[in-house]
Amino acid sequence: YAPGLEPSGSVQWHVNFADPNLFVAYGSRLFAQDEMQVAEHPALGSLREALLATGHQALTVERGRPTPVLVMGVERRCLIETNPDSAAGRPDGLYGNAFARATPDAIRRATIPVTPPTITNLIAMAAPSGGSGPYTAADIEYVLATAFTGFRAAVLESRRLAADAPVTVHSGFWGCGAFGGNRVLMSALQVLAAEMAGLDRLVLHTADDAGAKAVAAAREFVAHKLTDGGTIGTQNLSERLATAGFEWGVSDGN
Repeated sequence: YAPGLEPSGSVQWHVNFADPNLFVAYGSRLFAQDEMQVAEHPALGSLREALLATGHQALTVERGRPTPVLVMGVERRCLIETNPDSAAGRPDGLYGNAFARATPDAIRRATIPVTPPTITNLIAMAAPSGGSGPYTAADIEYVLATAFTGFRAAVLESRRLAADAPVTVHSGFWGCGAFGGNRVLMSALQVLAAEMAGLDRLVLHTADDAGAKAVAAAREFVAHKLTDGGTIGTQNLSERLATAGFEWGVSDGN
């Protein structure tokens, strides 16, 4: 969420790695990406409770179909340091299940107020889980439909508010942690969805050298191995990706 990364006047969005039930675990002992975003943007928890209290469904998947949720203008009130730091009382960090083992004092020390608060736009979209072995064309088409729907909605909403402003989405290895998604394939599908949705820029945050190599492999695959330079329909695209042999990984335990 650091300011100054994009041209002045651009509309920036960040992907929320959502559960099918929007912000469902924000008050739990887990602290993965979704829960971290709600902790730093506490109004998101209030949004979920308000939706439920008024009889609305808070879902990002309905009847097996992706229904990403956009949230604009939410205040980021704090940042929470999750890196391992023995001196600060968090030798294992705070990410994932390590949060439940941390002391309240360590969590307070890791929480830094953002004053004045910054403003974030979010795309809450749920990645598939529970897969194993090779990805099927149906698996791939579902992921592509989810990412395209979220990205395209962000473009349209941005255009409504600022017609000529460039639109950027920040994402990462969506669905590749606890769900065991394939980093190269999930990156490639986001790249494809960004192009299809008309994004001006997609920023994939890689964290380390291994992540950078995965994104580079995804870009290489999309640019040079997916088509012969001509156009390709969505169904043929999914089938071609399926024949490439991408396989599900394993959960990172968080």
